[in-house]
Amino acid sequence: MVKVLVTGSHGFIGSYICQDLLDNGYEVFGIDNFSKYGKVKKPFESHPNFTFMETDARYIDRLSRHFADVDYIIAGAAMIGGISYFHKYAYDLLATNERIMASTFDLALDLWNNKKKYASQLKRVITLSSSMVFECTEKYPTPEEDITKCPPPLSTYGFQKLASEYFCKGAYEQYGLPYTIIRPFNCVGIGEDEALGAEEVEQGNIKMLMSHVLPDLIYKALHLRADDELPILGSGDQIRHYTNGKDIARGIRIALESPEAENDDFNISSPRATTVKELAEIVWEKIHGTPLRIKHEDPFTYDVQVRSPDVEKAIKKLGFKTGIDLEESVEEVIAWMRKQHGF
Repeated sequence: MVKVLVTGSHGFIGSYICQDLLDNGYEVFGIDNFSKYGKVKKPFESHPNFTFMETDARYIDRLSRHFADVDYIIAGAAMIGGISYFHKYAYDLLATNERIMASTFDLALDLWNNKKKYASQLKRVITLSSSMVFECTEKYPTPEEDITKCPPPLSTYGFQKLASEYFCKGAYEQYGLPYTIIRPFNCVGIGEDEALGAEEVEQGNIKMLMSHVLPDLIYKALHLRADDELPILGSGDQIRHYTNGKDIARGIRIALESPEAENDDFNISSPRATTVKELAEIVWEKIHGTPLRIKHEDPFTYDVQVRSPDVEKAIKKLGFKTGIDLEESVEEVIAWMRKQHGF
């Protein structure tokens, strides 16, 4: 049985990854320190092929002997909490995530360079980057190769995610450690709620959920009446490609399984471009069934106006396409948030 170490196993995307791997016959070793949401229970914890260690990913380089039998490492652990984090924790996002990435690669390189010592079977590291590496691109849809042509990100979070890609390239160039870089675009799904330490922001008397736009829009719409105005940040013309977490996890697994993905990078995303206003209209229609009226609020500095990936590379090299449409994702998250918040 192939064994995969998933760092950040109980995070938003990490949870989807663990569930998908277990559903497809993998053995999973998860680590997390519950820094984002506090201690949470996940359905996959009771799976017979899941093992968990509560630990801080900044120090996993000290635990090589515990992970010597893993075939793959999925480097997903990171300090991340949505757009408010980009401002409130500008330094911490850079410093903490660099420490996590360095420790993860130190672990991987120890296993890779000392296979006889540990009887290690490590084959590759799969690193989760971000669409934010394309923060300053002017090419849409953005292909993977634009990473070497567009200016570097302005936000410390985007810059650090770009650095995580260079960890892959540096470890391969110096030591031959194989890698795959995955750039998820705007993951949506259940489990994304208010992050610990997120900026406290209110619009009217409604607290915003600043982790991601979809739960924030749903949370506000559930609190408002059908004739109220829905507050949104900025013009509402910001373009995103909202991608269900199940699709992202499946794309990551396909990349892990594919020899074509070795030492390469992939945008993993829905091909559908949607403005924030269009997303808000879908949410409002499903909750209230009435025309949407918007109240525009001042945007954050790092509210990138367009994140639109080219997905042809993943289609051609991996045979990967997303399969869950946005409306289905919205319905899923509305149902989950109704239960989560008692509506």
